[in-house]
Amino acid sequence: MSGREIVTADQNTCHATTSAGEKWRNLLLLVTAEILIYGLWFSVSAILPQMSEEWQLSGADQSWMTMSLQLGFVVGALLSALLNLPDRIPANRLIAASALMGAAANAGIVSLDDAPMLTFVLRFATGMGLAGAYPPGMKLAATWCKKDRGLGIGLLVGGVVFGKSIPHLLNAIPFFSGDGMPPWRMILVMSSGLAALGAVVVGVGVYAGPFLTGVAPFNWRFAGRFLTHRPTRLANFGYLGHMWELYGMWTWVPIFLIFSYRGGGWSILSARLAGFAAIAVGAVGSMVAGIFADRLGRSRVTVASLFLSGSCTLCAGFLFSYPGFLTALCLLWGFTVVADSAQFSAAVSELTDSRYVGTALTVQTTLGFLLTLVSIRIIPPLVDIIGWEWVFVVLAPGPLFGIWSMLHLRRLPEAMQMASGNR
Repeated sequence: MSGREIVTADQNTCHATTSAGEKWRNLLLLVTAEILIYGLWFSVSAILPQMSEEWQLSGADQSWMTMSLQLGFVVGALLSALLNLPDRIPANRLIAASALMGAAANAGIVSLDDAPMLTFVLRFATGMGLAGAYPPGMKLAATWCKKDRGLGIGLLVGGVVFGKSIPHLLNAIPFFSGDGMPPWRMILVMSSGLAALGAVVVGVGVYAGPFLTGVAPFNWRFAGRFLTHRPTRLANFGYLGHMWELYGMWTWVPIFLIFSYRGGGWSILSARLAGFAAIAVGAVGSMVAGIFADRLGRSRVTVASLFLSGSCTLCAGFLFSYPGFLTALCLLWGFTVVADSAQFSAAVSELTDSRYVGTALTVQTTLGFLLTLVSIRIIPPLVDIIGWEWVFVVLAPGPLFGIWSMLHLRRLPEAMQMASGNR
């Protein structure tokens, strides 16, 4: 973008002229809203130590506290894609309504007493709500960006990443926790309140940009285009490899760090702060990758990110007995593991039919989060078999598959549609 004005040139977009200030105001408010909303995601995962002690949760129960939300997200996203909701309903309204639904369900857990099954149901409902806040958010960011779409979606994903880390921060701040662990119900109430505030911000303060296509006609068959269109299929395969690693890392590395710090005689409070930092640093990774991907190419940046994060999966176990070195590695891991996420979404938005960008992004996230149900669930039983030192090696095939997919995509002529010709 150059100059002070943004003018659309695509025949499929509305021909509006907006100022650069208007663009960045909307993007800033959208990112802020997503930060506030996505604290719901790990609001229960962050408090598992307290909840497990009070409710005597098994390893399977602890896994399902995250998996039930993932499953709700998948179901919500699948329904949204089949009904083309992200392309038929104004994105800011869909995000606001979905966030309020998630906040209400999350807050409902506070009233429960030793009721894991009911908690799973409410976590499922929270996930369904969040499914209406993320893919439409990426589409909304894309309506304000063209040549800098990687940066725009990278900022959005960075906001989502930082939002997901907030419960870990709340669970670690001495102001709340002192020498012990904070009351877990307080963390849930705060997360739900922030999400409700985020719904207000996006519903009132954010609107679509000049690169918005017209309302798409209903076409449930479009949800399956990822299988028939090779460039889109390869971009989605890259995303699936990335997702296999991402949520296995995000869900269990904070717990991994606690066991490492405890074994080394280090402060558990420091371990909780390290867990927060390992997730939060991904927000910076998303933004930096967005800048470079727009200039150097989507495939280059995603392959580099997958290589670095995949290497971390192989090295983490060797540092388990050295908490300081392990923390440094986990910060690098957290930076790279999500840096490529927005670029897979940006690629799909550039390769697919512009009328159905919202549906295409929703299908992508549906498949990715469905896969994460497996990578999250297999970690606890494998810890019992091979220990924390080696368990993350099972995540390495994901980055390898992602690298293979993106290198194949790079060779296709359609790859020139990405990042203004920067494959």
